[in-house]
Amino acid sequence: MRLLLAEDDRELASLLKRDLQSAGYAVDIADNGISAEVLGNEAIYDVAVLDLGLPERNGMEVLNNWRKKGNTLPVIILTARNAWYERVEGFKTGADDYLGKPFHTEELLARIAALVHRSHKQAGGKLNVAGLELDEDRQELQTADGIIHKLTGTEYRLLRYMLLHPGRIMSKSELTEHIYEFDADKDSNVIEVYIRRLRQLLGKERIETRRGQGYVFRES
Repeated sequence: MRLLLAEDDRELASLLKRDLQSAGYAVDIADNGISAEVLGNEAIYDVAVLDLGLPERNGMEVLNNWRKKGNTLPVIILTARNAWYERVEGFKTGADDYLGKPFHTEELLARIAALVHRSHKQAGGKLNVAGLELDEDRQELQTADGIIHKLTGTEYRLLRYMLLHPGRIMSKSELTEHIYEFDADKDSNVIEVYIRRLRQLLGKERIETRRGQGYVFRES
């Protein structure tokens, strides 16, 4: 999953990026509102964490502009101003969740996971699809036979994206965009390597290749 972090506090942004990456997210940082708005319209992100106090263009204006364009990117607002009427304004503008500063990173991670699940019509807690259970805290997969498999970072990001989009054709370029950051060394051929590894765990029939189109995660 790829996440846009719009935060102008460099120290906080660096710490959050490290923790979010450890939790299995590819993270791009925008340190001002104009950059955040442009990036958020790229349709490559699964969720945005948006600070209200951004320079050049505040977070509320960024959010408002996204929603006016029909951009449905799930958004969690961060703010040091925690007045109830500001939260109401944020929700009316189109925010999906709100978190006041200071906060514990564990709470932010839990809110992000819950929002991602909800936006993909999945139940909260562990991700369960077609007899597979993905533990997003431990980055482990439990298969239908009850065996628990520890995943590498890329295997985890790739499988989580597939489990959130079952039955849909996903091209290699789409998978690459959603599991790597801007500054990562992106090689779409590497996706094939990790698809083979996942098939060894799930069975060849679980991930179908559509020639010239991409891959489909099959629920049955």
